[in-house]
Amino acid sequence: MVHFIGAGPGAPDLITLRGARLLAEADVIIYAGSLVNPTLLEGRKADCAVYDSASMTLEEVLAVMEQAERAGKTTVRLHTGDPSLYGAIREQMDQLDKMGVSYDVTPGVSSFSGAAAALNAEYTLPNVSQSVIITRMAGRTPVPEGEALAKMASHGCTMVLFLSTGLLEDVEKELMKGGYAPDTPAAIVYKATWPDQQVYRCTVSTLARTARENHVTKTALITVGGFLGSEYERSKLYDPAFTHGCRKGTEG
Repeated sequence: MVHFIGAGPGAPDLITLRGARLLAEADVIIYAGSLVNPTLLEGRKADCAVYDSASMTLEEVLAVMEQAERAGKTTVRLHTGDPSLYGAIREQMDQLDKMGVSYDVTPGVSSFSGAAAALNAEYTLPNVSQSVIITRMAGRTPVPEGEALAKMASHGCTMVLFLSTGLLEDVEKELMKGGYAPDTPAAIVYKATWPDQQVYRCTVSTLARTARENHVTKTALITVGGFLGSEYERSKLYDPAFTHGCRKGTEG
């Protein structure tokens, strides 16, 4: 059996209870060493075999899984954040299906949630944005033509960019091309929830400069939108005048 587990955004106590239990029971752990907090491995069994996938290919990862399965062992594939976002798990699961190996997925706290916590922010504010676009800037890994950053930016809603910290000059151009004003609030969140977490608030037009001045080149999320500003409307949910299924409001 293979368990795909989301390790959470960084802080070791942000893994789920289920994920922590399965991790402690594993005979084999394959973890994304460049991103997963190694503290999470401290509770493993003494005889657990550990592999760092940072330098491994898909074929090498699958070979470890297959060998463990033949030996009747349980494998944990530990991914950063939530494995459904940029986790490259589909290609692993498809091959496991072909091999006849059973697996399941334990979700995790995504780093985009960790970034919101670091910012003390809410991505969805009334009359500001009710949608969140999670995307990335095209680089060595392309994106579909219909998902070009400028097209995504044209919606004007909250945006969270993964895997784009090294491309911020292009990010700025594409965001403004899509319609964001140069002074639109933005923030760079470095290693959200880790002990060395840093938050750098800026604007769309100063993203690249802010990253350079603070020596941020990777392991950061870019957040953009009016949710980082101070203007928004009060939620209807707790408005005393608003009637809903759980409360009678004072409205006429």
